[in-house]
Amino acid sequence: MSAVPLAGRRGRRGQRRPECERAHERELLIRYHAEGDLAAREELVERFLPLARDLALRYTYTDEPYDDLLQVACLGLIKAIDRFEPGRGTKFTSYAAPTILGELKRHFRDKGWALHVPRDLQERAMAVNRQSESLSKRLGRSPKVREVATALGCSAEEVLEASEAAASYETTSLNAPAARDDEESATLVDLLGDEDSAYELVESRDAIASTWRALPGVERQVLELRFMHDLTQREIGEQIGYSQMHVSRLLRRALTRLETAAAAA
Repeated sequence: MSAVPLAGRRGRRGQRRPECERAHERELLIRYHAEGDLAAREELVERFLPLARDLALRYTYTDEPYDDLLQVACLGLIKAIDRFEPGRGTKFTSYAAPTILGELKRHFRDKGWALHVPRDLQERAMAVNRQSESLSKRLGRSPKVREVATALGCSAEEVLEASEAAASYETTSLNAPAARDDEESATLVDLLGDEDSAYELVESRDAIASTWRALPGVERQVLELRFMHDLTQREIGEQIGYSQMHVSRLLRRALTRLETAAAAA
């Protein structure tokens, strides 16, 4: 037998093999859906696992761990196997690929974003990211906003909006360093503003000032000598001609009035 017929036979055999595989896969799908054969379902998962891997690899440009992406893709594959209708005559891969991709996109929409962002804006943000990477490789530099907008067929404002939305994909810990390249820098929480207690002091000061002006002259004098000149009650009494006990009563009464005014403020 000549070499040419042999080559032709191998070629025909190579062409028939994929068709045999598709026929076997179709048989497995029929066995699972018609007879509930779980072994057939398991074999289908193993056969199409490379498809799930390839589709999960499309999203490795994100910060999402590949293991998580693969798990989501496998879930989409199982859903495709369970929902496929062999009687329609459609190729299984034509049904499985969109189902798996839909599951991956749903994962990013529902669980990947730290803040809620509308679905259309999420998809635009991912498209801007992919297009920016593609243009960077082709141009050898970071693309301009208008270049990305032209490539996507949208406005520059929509590209900027998508870029801002992309910042909502993940949040940063408040305990993280404010300067990313300096681990010893102040943390973000250290830079946050706090309620200024001085505002309360302003209100208390105004209330005390008005009450101070309403105090009798002798009480104001006693307070000044005690707290501004640091005199003792005995020394105050000798200076204004009152007994130490009377000076004590004047101090107590004046301080009570000021404390009441501050508390009311």
